[in-house]
Amino acid sequence: MRVDVRTLGHQFPDRPWLFRDLDLVLVPGHVYALTGPSGSGKSTLLALLAGWLAPQEGTVERHEISDISWVFQNPHGTPRRTALDHVALPFLARGAPVHEAEQDGLSLLVRFGLADVAHQQFRRLSGGEGQRLMLARAIAARPQLLLVDEPTAQLDLSTAREVNDAITRLASPQTIIVIATHDPETRDSCTDHVDLAHHQPAFLPGTRAR
Repeated sequence: MRVDVRTLGHQFPDRPWLFRDLDLVLVPGHVYALTGPSGSGKSTLLALLAGWLAPQEGTVERHEISDISWVFQNPHGTPRRTALDHVALPFLARGAPVHEAEQDGLSLLVRFGLADVAHQQFRRLSGGEGQRLMLARAIAARPQLLLVDEPTAQLDLSTAREVNDAITRLASPQTIIVIATHDPETRDSCTDHVDLAHHQPAFLPGTRAR
């Protein structure tokens, strides 16, 4: 399973190129931070990786990938459903018995520091709790490609730190994860870094900041 990006470039009509000549190989077990200033094409690149947009030049090839999940900037949950309901649902959808789905869901909530709010309705959660819940639900769905768009953009520093702590626990051998962010702490919570600054993409392999 992998995503191959070759000489990728994109621009919108009558606009300058967002990026060009981007080459990447994305594989499971990594959490890739996608950075760059506003307007550099971070969200556009996520859409290209998902296949929602066709590139103006170059190619995006998804190998053995059929399930794709996207976590948006603002957490979108069902207001009167509990946190546990949200993470148990993907397990139920795969045919797990209710008790087993709830146990697996609770294990995920523990992993993301949400055990204390397992039985609270979504509308009662803080912004950071809601965003961590969306990340947990996305992992519960077991996507092969998980795309996350600016997960801390609407959060204060303390709440953003909670989400960044959760990001350090996202890496999975079954999932390729790409996070678009302007937040240096989010970038440093990831394992690898793709920089779109100045419209000159550069892939900077590395390890998670210590």
